[in-house]
Amino acid sequence: MFVVKFLFALVIALICGVVLSLAGAYLYLSPNLPSVESLRHMELQMPLRVYSQDELLIEEFGEMRRTPIRFDEVPPDFINALLSAEDDNFTKHHGVDPGSLLRAAAQLIKTGRIQTGGSTITMQVAKNFFLTSERSFSRKANEILLALQIERELSKNEILELYVNKIYLGNRAYGIEAAANVYYGKSIKELNLSQMAMLAGLPKAPSRYNPIANPARSTERRDWILGRMLKLGHISQQQYDEAVNAEQDAKLHIKTPDVYAPYVAEMVRLEMINRYGSDAYTNGLNVYTTVPSSLQNHAQNAVFSGLTDYDRRHGYRGPEAHIEKRSEWQNVLRNTRRINRFIPAIVSAIADDGIFVMLSDGSEEHVSWQTMRWAAPFLSNSSRGAPPSNPAAVVKVGDLIRVEQSDENGSLAFSQLPKIQASLISLNPHDGAIRALVGGLSFEHSHYNRATQAQRQPGSSFKPFIYSAALDAGYTAASMINDAPIEIFEAGMKEAWRPKNSDNNFLGPIRLREGLYRSRNMVSIRLMQDIGIPYTRDYISHFGLKKENLPPNLSLSLGSATLVPMDLTSAWAVFANGGYKVEPYIIERIEDRDGQVLYQAQPAITPHLASMNAKEAAGEQSDDEPVLAEPVIDERTAYLITDILKDVVKHGTGRRALSLKRTDLAGKTGTTNDSFDSWFIGYNYSLLTSVWAGFDQPETLGRREYGATIALPIWIDYMGQALAGTPASNQPEPSGLSVLRVDRDSGRLASPSSDNSYFELFKQEDTPPRMDDEFSPAFEFSTPGGTPAQTPQDNLFDLF
Repeated sequence: MFVVKFLFALVIALICGVVLSLAGAYLYLSPNLPSVESLRHMELQMPLRVYSQDELLIEEFGEMRRTPIRFDEVPPDFINALLSAEDDNFTKHHGVDPGSLLRAAAQLIKTGRIQTGGSTITMQVAKNFFLTSERSFSRKANEILLALQIERELSKNEILELYVNKIYLGNRAYGIEAAANVYYGKSIKELNLSQMAMLAGLPKAPSRYNPIANPARSTERRDWILGRMLKLGHISQQQYDEAVNAEQDAKLHIKTPDVYAPYVAEMVRLEMINRYGSDAYTNGLNVYTTVPSSLQNHAQNAVFSGLTDYDRRHGYRGPEAHIEKRSEWQNVLRNTRRINRFIPAIVSAIADDGIFVMLSDGSEEHVSWQTMRWAAPFLSNSSRGAPPSNPAAVVKVGDLIRVEQSDENGSLAFSQLPKIQASLISLNPHDGAIRALVGGLSFEHSHYNRATQAQRQPGSSFKPFIYSAALDAGYTAASMINDAPIEIFEAGMKEAWRPKNSDNNFLGPIRLREGLYRSRNMVSIRLMQDIGIPYTRDYISHFGLKKENLPPNLSLSLGSATLVPMDLTSAWAVFANGGYKVEPYIIERIEDRDGQVLYQAQPAITPHLASMNAKEAAGEQSDDEPVLAEPVIDERTAYLITDILKDVVKHGTGRRALSLKRTDLAGKTGTTNDSFDSWFIGYNYSLLTSVWAGFDQPETLGRREYGATIALPIWIDYMGQALAGTPASNQPEPSGLSVLRVDRDSGRLASPSSDNSYFELFKQEDTPPRMDDEFSPAFEFSTPGGTPAQTPQDNLFDLF
């Protein structure tokens, strides 16, 4: 009896000791424990996602791939697989499983080391959200106390939802939805039982049981979990047999963007970092751009086609490398990046009808001779050798080359990586919304965004600014200017400047309209010389171009300024929209992870767009008044410039654009000295697009290469798609203009019976003199000295 009482007292004492110890631990640790309530409001790290205007994914930025999922969206089979693997007593315990802790303690006593922690899923939630991975008794005590708290305040379903969205499952995948997409390319809801069991085996050791890196080990783990599910009654024998015999089909599925717009994505990323700092990568922000996916796709394709066409016109530059030893080929290919559509390949055999090439996966494919016929030897940008007679004249076995894959039948075509680059910027001229943007041939090859970072000379695409300045200084579209040689020598010059026209010819006195659509250099120089350099620079700065970037000499009239394509395109929007300055923007709105709008763009817009928006919103109440863009030039001047630029398309260097069979297009080519830069900028009333093409390190594009041969075909390709099916969009004619019959040779008013006349647009205050007037001051202008003067219209060209 004494022994029984003693043992009973000892047990009571031990229980009291344990209780007192736990109470002491709780009192000691409790003040430092975080609030479990915070779990309800805790935001998991989620990547920054960038979308097109039509909500297709452009890019995802951030270290963690995560897509949170609600508990009711998780398949029951996955829950059963997870609990079978991690915590089969989850539904019965209150946060701590004594049996698991005793097993962990036994291992500690046996080995002297902490091997497993005996953690329940609730304890893992406590650790993952609040604690470190340190293996210590104090951390384990905190984990136990937190688990007990969590179980008191959260339901089992809430705990599981936290767990399945937080856990790391390898390959930057956090949470089961992200893991399902990474390993199987689909949602967790679409996985079969075998795949779910495979994922359920990952939390224990994501690297060790990774189905891609360790397929045998991961399959063994999967089968063990399926066996546990069978033993616990979660699945039938038939389900088990089918699942364990299922093929291990996991492979890396890095989600590719729905829209290829890497330069757009990078612009957005930089702006988001500027707004939110490094939190932009983890706060789950969703950015919706102004770029529709269809227009962006058209832009990418147009740039790619235009640059490859130019590149092939100039011949084949030879292989990127030559590798003699076949044993080295696959290693070389694995270490050679694919760039855009250009796939690395090594020539493995040569036949009469083409060549065979090895790809990075070791497979060999045929490349038809028909796709190689363009590959005459490149000699220089201005010349190439004779066309090849057979495949052996182009390549040798062991050559590292590039091929492209056909979208139609998957066949390969012979290719090479172009050296030439380009930018394409397309925007809505009424609010500055960027509708498409390409910053180069391939972002993978170069992150340098030529649309926003390059500084290039615009050449003749700058001339409309000179002519606009002249029209606002009193010139008219019928004013006569002498297209004749000119010699300029100023202080500090070593020799006289003798500019010339691109064709080395001179037309004599011609009308201002003709001077612009024929792109006559002498006319531009004489106009700027007359209206004055200070006036011209100040006038052009109103378009948003910085005065310090505009050379204070007459070369400015020929486009010698060094400008960023985005800035030049924005300045051109003033002509396209009727005289208003708008600012380009690319972010339409920013939403948080819950879809709440954090930012909505409110750009300054033209009165035309404000009127259109008001009509669409008729009957709807809105407290937001539109911000109207600032008018920077006379709307009549913008209309006159547009009307003349339409003649560039009808009669001038932009005639190729007539292939689009539209009557609403206006634009201007541009080619700089020695053909270093190729431009075309054009628009209708709804859409403005600029294209630049050239080499990053300036060099000639070659003989017979101009804005009309490189940039314009890209522009036509893009605008043809962008405007397909849309009605003509012309600027409405502003008030204050007159249409008068004028003489072609003098620019004076002509009689209705004249056979040598045409109808011309004039500002009402700038009506020209009649043919029979002996003298009539046609306009007031600024002389090179800057003082106003009156000059007879018919003697204007004699001044220079």
